Amino acid sequence: MSASANLAKHGIILPPPHAPIANFIGYRRVGNLLYISGQGPVEPNGKVHSGKVGGTVTVEEAYQHARIVGLNILALVNEALGSLDKVDYVVKLLGMVNGTPEFAEHPQVINGCSDLFIQVFGDEAGPHARSAVGMGSLPMQITVEIEAIFAVKE
Repeated sequence: MSASANLAKHGIILPPPHAPIANFIGYRRVGNLLYISGQGPVEPNGKVHSGKVGGTVTVEEAYQHARIVGLNILALVNEALGSLDKVDYVVKLLGMVNGTPEFAEHPQVINGCSDLFIQVFGDEAGPHARSAVGMGSLPMQITVEIEAIFAVKE
């Protein structure tokens, strides 16, 4: 099933892409690779999710924040390619979690994005290489930031 069909099947609506918050671009295509700059958990209405995971934010809440980040990434992919159906497969994610010093469940948080990508791209194109790391802080104290690389169909 195509990515577009999976979006419709699961009732997933992509938000409009967000403008970068500093001096960078949201994406860059190099050959058949599409690089997506780090995205944060910003809702379509502009609400930004912030706080320390393991402190004021639970793993379950941060998982949902990572899913929001995934939707924001997909919005940029759609803008860059004109359709998610042009994605051959997800190559890699770098997930960064704004956690307390003792927090250790970074992979469970970033699963929010990974699970979404598998839901959208399927069991063949969705699985990806990934890093999930903790940070002492992130811009605007957001809970999660994720960057991604996609292979584009020729």
